[in-house]
Amino acid sequence: MLSDADVDNKIPTQGLRYADASDSEYYILLTKDKKPICRTRCLNPPEHLPHHWNVNDIVPTSKIILDGMSHCFLSPAPECSRDHNEWRRFLIYLQGRDMVAIAKFKFWEFYILPPDQTSNFTNIRVAYKMEKTRNASNGRGHGESGRSCQVVRPTATKANINDSPTLPVNIVKETVSRGNACIQARVSDTSEDNFSPVLKFSPVVGDRLSSESTIETCSRPEPRAVKQAGPLEKNFVRADPSYLQTLGQAHSGWIFGAIAELVDNSRDAKATKLLLSIYFGRLEISIESIYFKKAGKDIPMLSIIDDGHGMTHQDVVRMTYFGHKQPDADDPNRIGRFGVGFKTGAMRLGKDALVLTQTADSRSIAFLSQSLNQGKDNLEIPIVSYYRKGQFMELDTVVQSEATAKYNLKSIKEFSPFNKYLIGEKAGLFQDKCTGTQIYIWNLDQWGSNYCLEWDNGLNGGSSFHQGDILIRSRRIRSRPGQISQKVPLDYSLRSYLEVIFLVPRMKIYVQGSLVRSRPLAKSLNKTCVETGIIMGKSAHLTLGRCQLEWEQMNCGIFLYWHGRLIEAYKRVGGMIHNGDTGRGVIGVIDVSDLMDEGNGLVWVHNNKQGFLDCEPYARLEEWLGKVADEYWDNKFDSLNVVKDGALYKPDQEWVQCNKCRKWRMLDPGFDTKSLPVEWFCYMKPFEGLCDLPEQKVDAGVVTVSAKRTGYDSRENSLPFEGIATIKVEDMSSDSIGLSRMAEDSSPLKRIRRGLPRACKKV
Repeated sequence: MLSDADVDNKIPTQGLRYADASDSEYYILLTKDKKPICRTRCLNPPEHLPHHWNVNDIVPTSKIILDGMSHCFLSPAPECSRDHNEWRRFLIYLQGRDMVAIAKFKFWEFYILPPDQTSNFTNIRVAYKMEKTRNASNGRGHGESGRSCQVVRPTATKANINDSPTLPVNIVKETVSRGNACIQARVSDTSEDNFSPVLKFSPVVGDRLSSESTIETCSRPEPRAVKQAGPLEKNFVRADPSYLQTLGQAHSGWIFGAIAELVDNSRDAKATKLLLSIYFGRLEISIESIYFKKAGKDIPMLSIIDDGHGMTHQDVVRMTYFGHKQPDADDPNRIGRFGVGFKTGAMRLGKDALVLTQTADSRSIAFLSQSLNQGKDNLEIPIVSYYRKGQFMELDTVVQSEATAKYNLKSIKEFSPFNKYLIGEKAGLFQDKCTGTQIYIWNLDQWGSNYCLEWDNGLNGGSSFHQGDILIRSRRIRSRPGQISQKVPLDYSLRSYLEVIFLVPRMKIYVQGSLVRSRPLAKSLNKTCVETGIIMGKSAHLTLGRCQLEWEQMNCGIFLYWHGRLIEAYKRVGGMIHNGDTGRGVIGVIDVSDLMDEGNGLVWVHNNKQGFLDCEPYARLEEWLGKVADEYWDNKFDSLNVVKDGALYKPDQEWVQCNKCRKWRMLDPGFDTKSLPVEWFCYMKPFEGLCDLPEQKVDAGVVTVSAKRTGYDSRENSLPFEGIATIKVEDMSSDSIGLSRMAEDSSPLKRIRRGLPRACKKV
């Protein structure tokens, strides 16, 4: 209790309490974006004032209404010259732009006002208010389960001050009554515009002075226990370590889908360096053996290394999140979208994964491990970060304490093959100030007593005859309606899959040390035809043609790309579904990015990016694809009776990719592609040009026709037609074809009928 003398010795304030004169210096740390500005003193602090204010927002003064707010004052209390300078810079910014800095808490809002032009930045006025909590009836009437809480405004007298101790509202938790126990409220300030309620309980909960209250709302008081006031409690989700294994099941149907997730991240790592949609990057995928001390033997370890931008500490932390907010708009230059690709991909490939990433100014190590978290109640992901200091990397104690970094490093060394020497060796791959990300995965997924993946280093010397590859051990073919072929290398060969994974391949991808020669499907077809249609108000462009290789393997179908990345391959549509021979060798290529975009940030793509959701746009697309594919087959092939054995069809155009500029160059008709070196450049034959020259493009409806496939000896196979001609298709549905001679020999022109040589016609 306070005596009259005690009351007279108090200094009244406009806040929520009476402050002693000894409390006039209350220290507060002021920060912006969690970065310190300056330590300050609050000269007349309200009760339960936070010791740490983080500026959440800075807005113009005109947008703030300060009427009725209480005020206190901040003065600088710098601990060093840096604090003093930052304090002045902060206030000069507010003063020059007439802005207000806002710091928000659970129940508080503080508005740091800009200083006057004549101010010396010593005493800065701060307006504040306390939000009303759910201490009132929450909008409920008295008749709602007998629960109510009302605010009483008593007259401010010394008797009010001498009342029993009360609980300030900013620390009182809402009490939920299961019976008819009631709550009453009193206030300690007489101001009508600025009062702050303090909860006081009725007799049913033991308040001895509650009889002084003028309002009683209990109808059936029942004694009940009341939880003491404390800090606001929030319920956060706990992630059990077994969830890592659950994440890996997103790619349980096809393990190459997990590798594709990591390839997508590497491609996105240089999305800001896209120039005219051209991506220049290098990605290396390999499996090698490494000694693991904990296992006491050599174990295989999958590595995926790129030369992208790398990730900062904040990016690495965000990477470990189990999903993140999806963007409001669809970015066509990025594939990653859902925030789960790294976790689902890595945990499908193996039980443990380590990420080593470097930017121009930092380096970070992250460890996602099932072995480390085995037997634990919550998921732990150690992260250690460094910052660049000259030519060296120093421990970054701004984002982590030294003790935390040492603990995390110890965990990494204990549960992984990475000791300080191996970490240093891998970090050396970045060289100088190079950037990039390295992902290492071990304890690989098993297939019986062996591993699910098997790998072959190929022949030494860069031979193109037998190159290294990573294969699925089972060699199983993915199930597709209507498929009868058992030769689909894309389903079990990583090299074959990466050849067609991108619609416009630019990135250099190496598998087991040898370069993957990309195969742009739309540029490798015979009797090419481009169909355009409108599906639900959006345009769709489908490229159809016949592929000799797929005809030999009895494959056909549509390749569907989204953001330039392959989502579905060999999708049979129309008559292809019901007849294994219908459409044999016919391949279609289409990018459905626009069609699968809902327009509000939602896309109709599975989060594992191996299929599309069951939606109306996809159903309409299937219907249109089936109709167009059937018409193409009927007009181009079904009416012909080809009986010539061993007839081979060359693509309409043949292309080669420069190993430096990554541009595609069209080869001269009749050029033997087998004579090309493994690494070809623009200055070589037959292009003999500069990398600065733009890519060639074929006019719509113009194709190049040849009777022989490149490297095919017509003399050995008795094909008399060897001429080359360029034809312009005037009407795809009629027999009228306009020809433009491009060869000196005019004999082939007499033998072309509906685009086929006479030797391939039925005699």
